[in-house]
Amino acid sequence: MHNTTLEEQRIRILAPQPEVKLHAACKINEGIIELSDDQRESLREQFFATSLKTAFFIPASGSGSRMFEFLFDFISNPNETNRGAVERFLNHIEDFAFFYQFPLDIQEQLRNRTMEIDAFVAYILNNKGMGLAHLPKGLVPFHKNGPFLLNPFQEHVLQGSEIAKGACTFHFSIRPNFKTVIEEQLRFLEGMTGKRLQVEYSEQNPATDAYAFNTEGEVFCLKDGQALKRPAGHGALLENLESVDADLIFIKNIDNVQHLNKSKMAIEAMQELGGLLLQIREEIAAVISNPSLDKINALNQRYQLFHASSLTNDVEQLIAMLQRPIRVCGFVKNEGQPGGGPFWISENGQISKQIIEKAQIGLHGDQYRVMIQSTHFNPVLMVCEGRKADGTKINFEAYKDDSKYFIVNKKHEGNEIKYVELPGLWNGSMADWNSLFVEVKSETFSPVKTILDLLEPAHQA
Repeated sequence: MHNTTLEEQRIRILAPQPEVKLHAACKINEGIIELSDDQRESLREQFFATSLKTAFFIPASGSGSRMFEFLFDFISNPNETNRGAVERFLNHIEDFAFFYQFPLDIQEQLRNRTMEIDAFVAYILNNKGMGLAHLPKGLVPFHKNGPFLLNPFQEHVLQGSEIAKGACTFHFSIRPNFKTVIEEQLRFLEGMTGKRLQVEYSEQNPATDAYAFNTEGEVFCLKDGQALKRPAGHGALLENLESVDADLIFIKNIDNVQHLNKSKMAIEAMQELGGLLLQIREEIAAVISNPSLDKINALNQRYQLFHASSLTNDVEQLIAMLQRPIRVCGFVKNEGQPGGGPFWISENGQISKQIIEKAQIGLHGDQYRVMIQSTHFNPVLMVCEGRKADGTKINFEAYKDDSKYFIVNKKHEGNEIKYVELPGLWNGSMADWNSLFVEVKSETFSPVKTILDLLEPAHQA
């Protein structure tokens, strides 16, 4: 798999971002199912009973620098907002796990407020000090648990082992120069728990990287004359995901992990998603072995896979639709700004259920109205089939919609650049999967976008 040619990328960045046509927001009983407590419990039991091979796929190459953005801003351009954030950071410094990695004399200075703010910020950010901003997000210690400081790599493994009750594989996509440190951290965890871990690593294929262009559509070159290239988003990880050898593959973001003391709901939610995938898979197999329109309609009523307009009277066509690979995605109630989430979209006379990013939506007229009616959003908690029930490996590439790419505008050393990101891993790269959307509790979603998010209750012991 590779990105399109230079010329195709140039044509794309000079054209507007492709917009999807929203038909309606998915809501409870209109594309999203709701589970009772009894159903949840029975799904967890169904998941525990399976002997299928389970894996966790966690994209983890993201840099920690964005978590410390307010500190960089404070150094380059101090103002009320970033000064307030720095003060909050300092006032709560002992509530951050990484505080306990500081040398004792620095801890002392911070406790007594004798350290200059500028010196402290430089110490946190620079490689001469802690260099936290230069680490991948997954290596920054998020939580303190008793005497242990745990980072997201370690905690995803601890949570995943709890979810799968033992035997499972973890697959992290990483930046190769940090592999040794990550392995060392996970060896420490093995020593601490006495459990052998099955961990695999991969890196984003450089052949998927995108050319960067200036605003006129010319290739942006570095000082040495080399064309600047950028990683083409998480859609570039489709082949990494396809390399995972498992029946069930859970997908989660590296920064969405709770303190172990607060992780029960998140663990149970993932078990429920796994049980739901096994349940619908069984029911689909039963319908396919002895099909009728009534059975297919009843199945769709329960799980809301397809829009009513897609349900033809052609049983063979409906069976072909049911044979596509399945993913089960958890959604949380939208308590913040409307944005990326579950929508019915209209395309070529068909209405299908998709996870859509805000960047794909035209923010005008009826499209904006549909977007702000959305009740749920995508925390990236999902499980998908890696193999069909008969053991055949799924060809992930076959279900991708290449037209769902993104145009990204960024700055490089003060210059405006644009480049094309491949269709998102859970957006266009899974456009033709059968998607079961289910509501999960909001406690399952506690992302760390800025380091101050670690002061939220989900991250404190």
